[in-house]
Amino acid sequence: MSGPVVDAEKPSSAPPPAASPLDRYFRISERGSTPGREIRGGLATFFTMAYILVLNPIILGSATDKFGHHLSVAQLTTATALVAAVMTAIMGVGGNLPLAVAAGLGLNAVVAFQLAPKMSWPDAMGLVVLEGLLICVLVATGLREAIMNAIPQPIKQAISVGIGLFIAFIGFVDAGFASRIPDAAKTTVPVQLGATGTLTGWPVLVFCLGVLLTVALVARRIKGAILISIVVMTIVAIVVNKIADLPDSAWGLTVPKVPHHVTSTPDFGLIGHFSLFGGFREAGVVTAALFVFTLVLSDFFDAMGTIVGISNEAGLLDEQGRVPNIGRVLFIDGAAAVAGGAASASSNTAYVESAAGVGEGARTGLASVVTGALFVVALFLTPLAGVVPSQAAAPALVAVGFLLMAQVRTIDWTQYDIGIPAFLTIAVMPFTYSITNGIGAGFLSFVVIKIVLGKAREVHPLVWGVSVCFLAYFAIDPLQQVLGAK
Repeated sequence: MSGPVVDAEKPSSAPPPAASPLDRYFRISERGSTPGREIRGGLATFFTMAYILVLNPIILGSATDKFGHHLSVAQLTTATALVAAVMTAIMGVGGNLPLAVAAGLGLNAVVAFQLAPKMSWPDAMGLVVLEGLLICVLVATGLREAIMNAIPQPIKQAISVGIGLFIAFIGFVDAGFASRIPDAAKTTVPVQLGATGTLTGWPVLVFCLGVLLTVALVARRIKGAILISIVVMTIVAIVVNKIADLPDSAWGLTVPKVPHHVTSTPDFGLIGHFSLFGGFREAGVVTAALFVFTLVLSDFFDAMGTIVGISNEAGLLDEQGRVPNIGRVLFIDGAAAVAGGAASASSNTAYVESAAGVGEGARTGLASVVTGALFVVALFLTPLAGVVPSQAAAPALVAVGFLLMAQVRTIDWTQYDIGIPAFLTIAVMPFTYSITNGIGAGFLSFVVIKIVLGKAREVHPLVWGVSVCFLAYFAIDPLQQVLGAK
């Protein structure tokens, strides 16, 4: 196992024989897990990423397209839950990894604030579908898997560590424990403690208590530590909100109070509303092509980093650092992007919050099936799914950040041609709020250092090719200006 596990048990000298068809299919016993752990893992993953049911509709619904049209928040909520449910279940059954899938943050912002202003919503979603199809082609040709296998093992470990810091930072920000300074022009400090430089308000207290509860349960190796913490702190948040009579804005996106209506009727009105090549007509061939390139590169490496990091933490990588069933996993991830565009939910991809399920002991796709089933339930229980506030779920991300961070010990920091790229990979992810940026920094620095040390021949040809793509990715704005795309 690459890192500490919340409820790990000492393996026996030989794995017990599969006790049921379910066990045999998902290889539960073989991977040292149990159905109970998989169910807890699926629950933990769902609760740590359920915020996407609120956030994705807000991001996409707040933007207008070229013609001033808005997307319906109710329809976006249905589309978000539907695609997450279907593709997460497919990932579990087809890929047999504890990876959940949902609308990618960052990618949805690109769609909302870069693509939509230059075309209609169906046109923008059509470019997302094209992005997913291109990724599927890369998988079918074996190129995407070959690139993953070409990455040096220390860089893969650095990706895991960087993701750990990244999701911990997400937890701190989502809970309001850390925030950007409102008037950053007057200071060189970009973020601060709390909203005013100090910790104030009941919601932040709920988060702090949640962190202490989570780490205490983890340290005691209590089974279900992360899930227990989420449930307990959600109840605490509901009580606090009721007694203190706080305004809804104090909690952020999700307010912890018992909803008036538990059920809701899904609205499937956005499903299938996309135009495959309309974006090229509306925005121009060059601009649309650059948009697709940006989406492909971001989705390609964001998902790759997540898949490697989660699989590494789950102890599922083989001796060569390869992910099991990687071909199917990558193809399903590409298909998720297609499904997201086709449903107008934006590109869907593997979710880094899946680490919460791994922290609960999940090691197989059964956990993903559980998470997918909960998204199906959320289609009809959207008000109930929105009860868990960020302050109750975010402590799980902080705890999982520790679990992933533990892998830093496996990197040889005395070798600068490995240590420096590993450091940049780890640092750039949280500091730029992007897994893709961290991987790009690692790739480029790895190639440059190998060149200056006279070891250019040690660089895999695919790493050279990917580094050139990252040069274009980081220079996308100058490229747009040179090509007249702006």
